[in-house]
Amino acid sequence: MIVLFTDFGVEGPYLGQVQAVLHQQVPGMPVINLFSDLVPFDIQSAASLLPAYAAWFPPAAVFLCVVDPGVGGVRPGVVVNADARWYVGPNEGLFAMLVRQSRKVECWQLAEPDGVSASFHGRDVFAPVAAQLARGGDVPGVSVPINCLAKQDWPDDLFRVIYIDRFGNAITGARASAIAEGVLLEVNGQPVKMARTFSDVPHGEAFWYVNANGLVEFAVNRGRADAVLGLKTGTAFNLQGG
Repeated sequence: MIVLFTDFGVEGPYLGQVQAVLHQQVPGMPVINLFSDLVPFDIQSAASLLPAYAAWFPPAAVFLCVVDPGVGGVRPGVVVNADARWYVGPNEGLFAMLVRQSRKVECWQLAEPDGVSASFHGRDVFAPVAAQLARGGDVPGVSVPINCLAKQDWPDDLFRVIYIDRFGNAITGARASAIAEGVLLEVNGQPVKMARTFSDVPHGEAFWYVNANGLVEFAVNRGRADAVLGLKTGTAFNLQGG
């Protein structure tokens, strides 16, 4: 399967044009839209989400990953094979956390695109490469050391909100394994206790929990954490007293 992981949004032609290329080049191949509403241009947030959500997909899945504020610039495209899954996209830091959290990694740099649009490499460069990999073809690039990937100095965990879903739940870039179980978290001056799941707290009460993908998430039982706690993407939090 091919998995889309982008900040394109569902409005407008971008997602549809990428899917059209994939359908043309690998007809019948399942295309899964994992994220199309990543925070625009926020590579670091997307890099924290990618390994947490990619882990649920089978070996040989091909991830087409595009959060690309440098589109049209000199940044190269890359192919990464991490724990038997394939990842294609621009080398601007999107794969930094994935590589760090994977056991076995290989990396290839794509050739500079020729004869394609300057502003839509997701459609014209990365989608054809993803299709080729999904067909079982060779990697169309040159093998390079892993240290060629950008932003390897980023921290392991982001103690801030990086994504808010349609229910108002606020996913953070911190892995729950980095925080002691039961600790109070403080966000916008408010202490927030841990709970196992929504039904463990009264209606309307805020809490944090380990979400289904191993990340710290703020939520409200039958309510919106973004409204109750005043959260938006980028809102920082800390350990109470820390």
